[in-house]
Amino acid sequence: MKLIDRYVGWQVFTTALFAVAILSVVLVLGNVFKQLLELLVNASAPFELILSFVAYILPFSLTFTIPWGFLTAVLLVFGKMSAENELIALRTSGVSIGRICLPVLFLALLCVGICLWINVDVAPRAQVKMKDALYHIVTSNPLAMFGSDKVIEEFPGQKIYVERSSGAKLENLHVYQMNDDDDAMQVVFAKRGRIETDRAGKQLLLHIYDGRLEQRNAEAPNEFLKINRATMDEATFAISLQELYEKNKKRKGMGSMTVGELIDRLDADDGAVSERDARTLAAQRSSARTEIQKRFSFSLASLAFALIAVPLAITAHRKETSIGFLFSLVVAFVYFLFIIIADTVKEKPEFRPELLVWLPNIVFMGLGLVMFYRLNRR
Repeated sequence: MKLIDRYVGWQVFTTALFAVAILSVVLVLGNVFKQLLELLVNASAPFELILSFVAYILPFSLTFTIPWGFLTAVLLVFGKMSAENELIALRTSGVSIGRICLPVLFLALLCVGICLWINVDVAPRAQVKMKDALYHIVTSNPLAMFGSDKVIEEFPGQKIYVERSSGAKLENLHVYQMNDDDDAMQVVFAKRGRIETDRAGKQLLLHIYDGRLEQRNAEAPNEFLKINRATMDEATFAISLQELYEKNKKRKGMGSMTVGELIDRLDADDGAVSERDARTLAAQRSSARTEIQKRFSFSLASLAFALIAVPLAITAHRKETSIGFLFSLVVAFVYFLFIIIADTVKEKPEFRPELLVWLPNIVFMGLGLVMFYRLNRR
C-alpha cells in the first residue's frame, strides 16, 4: 500500500505544483500589468520595484491558484488512471477507492493549512506592503500620475484632469477643489500647465498658464448664478505629498486587514450615532464579518475540490489534458461565482453574506460525498 500511496501522492503533488506555478504566473503577470503598466510607461519603474510588487502580489494569487491547481491535478491524474484502467486493476486487487484517495486527502488537508495561513495573515500583510510600494514610486516620481486623458483622484480634496501630458508639461487641465460632500467648490481651467516637485516642502507645485477660475458659493454650491469667475495669466497651486501619504496610511480596506484587525473593528463601540451612521456602521460590520468568514471558508476550497474532482474524473474516464483543464475551469468558475456573489452583497446584512460564503463548500462537499458513495457501490 505504501507503494500505491507514493505513486498516487507523487503524481498529484508534482502535477499540482506545475499547475499552481502556471496559474500563479498568469495571475501575477496580469496584476503587474494592471497595476504597473501606466507607471512603466510614464515613469520607467525600476526593476527592483517590479520584483517587490511580484513578491507582494504572489500570496494573494496563491489563495486562488493553490486550490485551483490542486483541483486540476486531481482531475488530470485520476482521469488518466481511470482511462488507462489503473483504478480497475487496483480495485480488483481489493483496494477501495477510498483507500486509493488517502494520499489525495492528506495533500488536500496540507493545502487547506497553507491556504488558511496565507488567507488569515500573509496575504493581508502583503497587500499593505504592495500599496506602500506603489505609493513609494508615486511620491518619488509624482509625474508618473499625470498621464494623458485621465483624472487624478489620489490627492485629498482635489481632482485633476489632464488631457495631454509630456513629461512635466501639461495641456488642457482642470483642477477641482472638493469639499467634504465631494462637491466642486472651486474649478480652474487652464490651457497649459507645468508640474514641479518641491521635495524639501514635500509637495508638488502646479503652475498653470492662461487659465480661468470659477469659485462657488460655500452656502449654495449648486446655484450657478452665485459663481464668481475670474481669469488668471499665471498661478501656482501647492499639492501636499504629506497629505497623500497620510491618506494612504488611513485607507486600509478589508482585504488588507488581518483577522485580528477585523475582529477589533467588529468590537469597536459605536456609541450614540445617527440613523444614517448606524446603517453605515452595520454595513461595515457586515463586510468585516463576511471577510472573516470568507477567509476561513475559502481555505477549505482544496478539500471541497478533492471530494468532487475524484469521482468526476473517474466518471469522465478521459486522460486528455485539455479535458482535465476544461473540467477544472468549469468547477472553479462555479465555486468562485458563489464567492463573488457573497462578496457583492457583503455590505447588506439582510442577505447574511457571512453565511453565503460557506454555501459553495457545503454544495461541493455534499455533492462530492454523494458521488463518492455512488462510485463505491459500482
